[in-house]
Amino acid sequence: MKIRPVEAADVPALKSLIDQMAQYERLPSTITDRDLLADGFGERPLFRALIAESDGEALGYALFYPCYSSFMGKAMFLEDLFVVPGARGQNLGQRLLSRVCATAVRDGCFGLVFNVLRWNENALTFFLNAGAERLEEWAVLSLTGDALRAAGEQEAFST
Repeated sequence: MKIRPVEAADVPALKSLIDQMAQYERLPSTITDRDLLADGFGERPLFRALIAESDGEALGYALFYPCYSSFMGKAMFLEDLFVVPGARGQNLGQRLLSRVCATAVRDGCFGLVFNVLRWNENALTFFLNAGAERLEEWAVLSLTGDALRAAGEQEAFST
Protein backbone atom coordinates (compact mmCIF):
# COMPACT_ATOMS: atom_id res chain seq x y z
CA MET A 1 0.00 0.00 0.00
CA LYS A 2 1.18 3.44 -0.89
CA ILE A 3 0.23 6.87 0.46
CA ARG A 4 1.04 9.84 -1.72
CA PRO A 5 -0.13 13.40 -2.43
CA VAL A 6 -3.19 13.64 -4.63
CA GLU A 7 -2.51 14.86 -8.16
CA ALA A 8 -4.94 16.46 -10.60
CA ALA A 9 -5.28 13.12 -12.42
CA ASP A 10 -6.54 11.58 -9.16
CA VAL A 11 -9.57 13.88 -8.92
CA PRO A 12 -12.11 11.26 -10.13
CA ALA A 13 -10.84 8.77 -7.52
CA LEU A 14 -10.81 11.48 -4.84
CA LYS A 15 -14.37 12.49 -5.74
CA SER A 16 -15.48 8.87 -5.50
CA LEU A 17 -13.92 8.56 -2.03
CA ILE A 18 -15.52 11.84 -0.94
CA ASP A 19 -18.92 10.57 -2.12
CA GLN A 20 -18.42 7.32 -0.19
CA MET A 21 -17.56 9.25 2.97
CA ALA A 22 -20.57 11.55 2.50
CA GLN A 23 -22.82 8.50 2.13
CA TYR A 24 -21.33 6.92 5.26
CA GLU A 25 -21.86 10.15 7.21
CA ARG A 26 -25.38 10.57 5.80
CA LEU A 27 -24.49 14.00 4.39
CA PRO A 28 -25.05 15.45 0.92
CA SER A 29 -22.09 15.76 -1.43
CA THR A 30 -22.45 18.49 -4.03
CA ILE A 31 -18.76 18.92 -4.87
CA THR A 32 -17.83 18.27 -8.49
CA ASP A 33 -14.66 17.12 -10.19
CA ARG A 34 -14.40 20.63 -11.63
CA ASP A 35 -14.62 22.16 -8.13
CA LEU A 36 -11.90 19.86 -6.84
CA LEU A 37 -9.63 20.63 -9.78
CA ALA A 38 -10.09 24.39 -9.46
CA ASP A 39 -9.86 24.48 -5.66
CA GLY A 40 -7.05 22.00 -5.16
CA PHE A 41 -4.84 22.44 -8.18
CA GLY A 42 -5.16 26.05 -9.26
CA GLU A 43 -2.78 28.93 -8.70
CA ARG A 44 -3.69 29.14 -5.01
CA PRO A 45 -4.77 25.67 -3.82
CA LEU A 46 -7.34 25.73 -1.02
CA PHE A 47 -6.60 22.21 0.18
CA ARG A 48 -4.08 19.42 0.11
CA ALA A 49 -4.92 15.75 0.03
CA LEU A 50 -3.28 12.37 0.37
CA ILE A 51 -4.52 9.21 -1.26
CA ALA A 52 -3.94 5.66 -0.07
CA GLU A 53 -3.84 3.09 -2.82
CA SER A 54 -2.95 -0.47 -3.57
CA ASP A 55 -2.44 -1.78 -7.10
CA GLY A 56 -3.88 1.47 -8.46
CA GLU A 57 -7.08 1.17 -6.41
CA ALA A 58 -7.95 4.14 -4.19
CA LEU A 59 -8.57 2.86 -0.65
CA GLY A 60 -8.66 6.05 1.39
CA TYR A 61 -7.80 9.70 1.60
CA ALA A 62 -7.11 12.62 3.88
CA LEU A 63 -8.06 16.17 2.90
CA PHE A 64 -6.63 19.06 4.93
CA TYR A 65 -5.74 22.74 4.77
CA PRO A 66 -4.04 25.47 6.81
CA CYS A 67 -6.06 27.43 9.32
CA TYR A 68 -5.20 30.04 11.92
CA SER A 69 -5.87 30.61 15.59
CA SER A 70 -5.67 34.18 16.83
CA PHE A 71 -4.46 32.78 20.16
CA MET A 72 -1.94 30.18 18.99
CA GLY A 73 -1.07 30.82 15.34
CA LYS A 74 -0.83 28.31 12.51
CA ALA A 75 -2.75 25.04 12.58
CA MET A 76 -3.87 22.43 10.10
CA PHE A 77 -7.56 21.57 9.69
CA LEU A 78 -8.31 17.95 8.84
CA GLU A 79 -11.51 18.06 6.82
CA ASP A 80 -11.72 14.36 5.96
CA LEU A 81 -10.01 11.11 6.84
CA PHE A 82 -11.65 8.11 5.23
CA VAL A 83 -10.78 4.51 4.45
CA VAL A 84 -13.13 2.33 2.41
CA PRO A 85 -14.78 -0.38 4.53
CA GLY A 86 -12.95 -3.26 2.81
CA ALA A 87 -9.55 -1.76 3.64
CA ARG A 88 -10.16 -0.95 7.29
CA GLY A 89 -8.11 -2.70 9.95
CA GLN A 90 -4.88 -2.42 7.94
CA ASN A 91 -3.58 0.75 9.68
CA LEU A 92 -4.34 2.90 6.63
CA GLY A 93 -6.20 5.47 8.72
CA GLN A 94 -3.31 5.66 11.16
CA ARG A 95 -0.83 6.04 8.31
CA LEU A 96 -2.88 8.81 6.69
CA LEU A 97 -3.25 10.61 10.02
CA SER A 98 0.47 10.25 10.69
CA ARG A 99 1.32 11.83 7.33
CA VAL A 100 -1.06 14.75 7.94
CA CYS A 101 0.40 15.29 11.43
CA ALA A 102 3.95 15.17 10.06
CA THR A 103 2.96 17.77 7.45
CA ALA A 104 1.50 20.01 10.17
CA VAL A 105 4.68 19.72 12.25
CA ARG A 106 6.86 20.39 9.20
CA ASP A 107 4.74 23.48 8.38
CA GLY A 108 5.22 24.85 11.92
CA CYS A 109 1.64 24.30 13.06
CA PHE A 110 0.75 24.13 16.75
CA GLY A 111 -1.83 21.43 16.13
CA LEU A 112 -4.34 19.57 14.00
CA VAL A 113 -7.98 20.61 14.30
CA PHE A 114 -10.95 18.52 13.13
CA ASN A 115 -14.60 17.68 13.75
CA VAL A 116 -16.15 14.26 14.28
CA LEU A 117 -19.86 13.51 14.15
CA ARG A 118 -21.05 12.62 17.67
CA TRP A 119 -22.67 9.37 16.50
CA ASN A 120 -19.52 8.15 14.73
CA GLU A 121 -18.13 6.08 17.60
CA ASN A 122 -15.53 4.39 15.38
CA ALA A 123 -14.02 7.74 14.38
CA LEU A 124 -14.21 9.10 17.93
CA THR A 125 -12.42 6.03 19.26
CA PHE A 126 -9.83 6.20 16.48
CA PHE A 127 -8.92 9.84 17.16
CA LEU A 128 -9.07 9.54 20.95
CA ASN A 129 -6.74 6.53 20.75
CA ALA A 130 -4.38 8.67 18.66
CA GLY A 131 -4.22 11.16 21.56
CA ALA A 132 -6.86 13.67 20.43
CA GLU A 133 -8.54 15.80 23.09
CA ARG A 134 -12.32 16.15 23.13
CA LEU A 135 -13.25 19.84 23.35
CA GLU A 136 -16.65 19.62 25.03
CA GLU A 137 -16.80 23.34 25.76
CA TRP A 138 -16.83 24.22 22.04
CA ALA A 139 -19.93 24.14 19.84
CA VAL A 140 -19.52 23.74 16.09
CA LEU A 141 -21.81 26.12 14.19
CA SER A 142 -22.40 26.72 10.51
CA LEU A 143 -24.05 29.37 8.34
CA THR A 144 -25.13 27.99 4.96
CA GLY A 145 -27.57 28.69 2.16
CA ASP A 146 -30.16 31.37 2.84
CA ALA A 147 -28.81 32.03 6.34
CA LEU A 148 -25.33 32.68 4.89
CA ARG A 149 -26.73 35.03 2.27
CA ALA A 150 -28.86 36.88 4.83
CA ALA A 151 -25.93 37.26 7.23
CA GLY A 152 -23.85 38.63 4.36
CA GLU A 153 -26.29 41.46 3.82
CA GLN A 154 -25.67 44.57 5.90
CA GLU A 155 -29.38 44.78 6.76
CA ALA A 156 -29.16 41.41 8.53
CA PHE A 157 -27.29 43.07 11.40
CA SER A 158 -29.37 46.24 11.79
CA THR A 159 -32.01 46.38 14.51
